[in-house]
Amino acid sequence: MAADDSQDHQQDVLTRLRGLQPTLVPSKRRVAAYILRAPAHAAAQTISELARAAQTSESTVLRLCQELGLRGYRELRIALAAESGREQERAANRRVGSDISRDDDLDSIIDTVTFTDQQAIADTARNLDRAALAEAVALTAGARRVDIVGVGASAVVALDLQQKLHRIGLIAYVWHDTHAALTAAALLGPADVAIGVSHTGTTPDVVDVIREASARGALTIALTGVPNSPLAAAADVLLTTVDRETTFRSGATASRIAALCVVDVLFTAVAQRRYDQAIAALEATREAVVTRRSTSGNAPTAR
Repeated sequence: MAADDSQDHQQDVLTRLRGLQPTLVPSKRRVAAYILRAPAHAAAQTISELARAAQTSESTVLRLCQELGLRGYRELRIALAAESGREQERAANRRVGSDISRDDDLDSIIDTVTFTDQQAIADTARNLDRAALAEAVALTAGARRVDIVGVGASAVVALDLQQKLHRIGLIAYVWHDTHAALTAAALLGPADVAIGVSHTGTTPDVVDVIREASARGALTIALTGVPNSPLAAAADVLLTTVDRETTFRSGATASRIAALCVVDVLFTAVAQRRYDQAIAALEATREAVVTRRSTSGNAPTAR
């Protein structure tokens, strides 16, 4: 068991560090940024060398280790060496980096974008808390109604989840207007579930709605990329995503792909839990729109 725990730390330390980075105090953030820039180099340094390079103290480095769930600096070095080796192997197999430069050709852009999206899905799947996901499935499947809120790029994710849940017969609403979302949240109760979607977890429009729903007795779920964010703290259940954005994609694409992956998993597990009702609902909704599909390539005739 101890070996498995150690392996989990080695696999996930860079992922967890990326997730924590936005919420860290400046001194810890400098250490995190330094490690993420060159994990293999950091793994070869003593704690004194790393602290000097990040312009901070050894005690700050140790506190960051604790925040990552590690027992000390030695465990951090081992984890960094293992994870950086895996990342170098992945990079060797792909002609891509983390950024898109001014001179990249179209093939390079395609490779970078698709590789980043694939990594976001793989990292999210590996780090998704199974117990939290199981709880989110149970709450969603058993709710009287489900209210989902998201703004900006997260509104796309929220709408996708609402449409999926609605297709299998669940009463689900999606909100991207703050006033409408808050008034809806004020009418929720203990039999209801509210789901907040925000990549940063700091969007007030989403955080305030989840807090309002919680105050009314509803159970709440957060879907975010930052586990220490205000949204994560406000929710009863936390589902986290992992992504690595490139130059033109911050907060809008790889993060959205990762969130949509979690939505698909959540929906599928909820549908499985309500198997017979879900199959019947999907068949009924499929039949309702079948006449709107053209088999000849022409638009359907208006009736």
